[in-house]
Amino acid sequence: MDKRPRKQAKTRCSTSEAEVSSIEWDFIKMTEQEEDLICRMYRLVGDRWDLIAGRIPGRKPEDIERFWIMRHGEVFAEKRNKHRTKNS
Repeated sequence: MDKRPRKQAKTRCSTSEAEVSSIEWDFIKMTEQEEDLICRMYRLVGDRWDLIAGRIPGRKPEDIERFWIMRHGEVFAEKRNKHRTKNS
């Protein structure tokens, strides 16, 4: 029999405070032109946020991705509706 100790699975603790839950995201305001460009570019290149952000001055790939998720994600449907009624 082998007397060596068994290897234990590596566990990672993600206690980084830089991580933010997507539930806590604020809405990103985009102009109508930016929204249109994002939609058209997404149809062309998919979720290559860095390429899309390169076409919109002053926007980071993370901002574009977050905007897309919040705009088209099912999780945010209820929050979107509350935001719209609040601003109407």
